[in-house]
Amino acid sequence: MRAAVVVFPGSNADHEMVHTLRGVCGFETSVVWHTDTAVPTGVDLIAIPGGFSYGDYLRCGAIAKVSPIMSAIRAHAARGGFVLGVCNGFQILTEAGLLPGALTRNTHMRFECGDRFVRVTGTGPFTKTEGEVWRLPIAHGEGRYQATPDVLRALEGEGRVALRYSDSAGVVSESANPNGSLGNIAGIYGGPQKNILGLMPHPERMSEELHGSADGRKMFDQLLVHANAHASA
Repeated sequence: MRAAVVVFPGSNADHEMVHTLRGVCGFETSVVWHTDTAVPTGVDLIAIPGGFSYGDYLRCGAIAKVSPIMSAIRAHAARGGFVLGVCNGFQILTEAGLLPGALTRNTHMRFECGDRFVRVTGTGPFTKTEGEVWRLPIAHGEGRYQATPDVLRALEGEGRVALRYSDSAGVVSESANPNGSLGNIAGIYGGPQKNILGLMPHPERMSEELHGSADGRKMFDQLLVHANAHASA
């Protein structure tokens, strides 16, 4: 598996993403700067990490969406390449129109930072087992997912709600929702084959047992299994 991590001015989770992909999961990983106009040949996964691209001026991801590298990301996604947007990366993907909806200020207007539980509610390349519960850290002030009723119905009907905030037993409830996201949505799929995933929690920050859990690694391991299965089909 070959991966590229895109770095913007203000990215701050790029080192963790590179370490997880390269050092933990064994992906051949390169780093791409936002002013580049192409990604390395043969890349399977483009990862957009968390942070505060361009200082979150205007709106989170609003300036990043017009960076030169975005054309290459769009082309990669259009041909079925895998794209992962984490936290600010999720915000960038929605601003760029690669994923529907928007990430807005948390309902209580506070920055949320800590471990939360999410339940897998939609299967795809990154999420194999529906009902599985993961403990993942969050760190955001604008993580409240919102979308129109039509978009929400489409996401639900097509099984594209990948993750919902839950308790440790997998119960999805208002009390488990850290930011007011509609439907407790923590991550969604997009793209022709669910090849695009955006999520607010940080899997790369909980990919080794020394972090207290390796639940985040499951996403990357499942992607590798999915890719290998389709390559040999």
